[in-house]
Amino acid sequence: MKQPVLGFAMCGSFCTYQPVLEALEELHTVFPDIIPIMSGASFETDSRFGPAEDFRARLQKICGHEILHTIPEVEPIGPKALLDALVIAPCTGNTIAKLANGIADTSVTLAAKAHLRNEAPIILAVSTNDALAANAANIGALLNRKHYYFVPFRQDSPQKKPRSMVADFTKLTDTVCLALQGEQIQPILL
Repeated sequence: MKQPVLGFAMCGSFCTYQPVLEALEELHTVFPDIIPIMSGASFETDSRFGPAEDFRARLQKICGHEILHTIPEVEPIGPKALLDALVIAPCTGNTIAKLANGIADTSVTLAAKAHLRNEAPIILAVSTNDALAANAANIGALLNRKHYYFVPFRQDSPQKKPRSMVADFTKLTDTVCLALQGEQIQPILL
């Protein structure tokens, strides 16, 4: 039986990169063929959480593939049916809004659009400060849309950031395994 090929797309929630990359390492033990994808912001931006070059190097080392980070690089994902599932972790509010509204103007959102043409799962690991505000409707739309699966998520700092939510990245591998079977891990809200 053919081992599934995953895409692993990272957006710009830099504060979550450490737990996201740890979750990716675990995911890689179950799914050894993972194609890394980064948004332009995540590929280029140095932040207080570390230089972009360090994150790129670690992502590439884990996956063993060159990082796709431009629209022309990700466009073949759909027509060539390159992936069995696409993970977006961390999935920012900006990306959630674009996915919910059919906007494909970044490498990550175009990868998702291209991948969806093959009716295969997209796994979202939410990380956004406005999940319980402006993006609540967008999350709701994606929860109700076919082929989207969510890593369980919770409020990350209810007192300081009452509308912010973040995925429990330790549940990423289990979420992917179930999504490949067409099932949403439960509970979604922690």
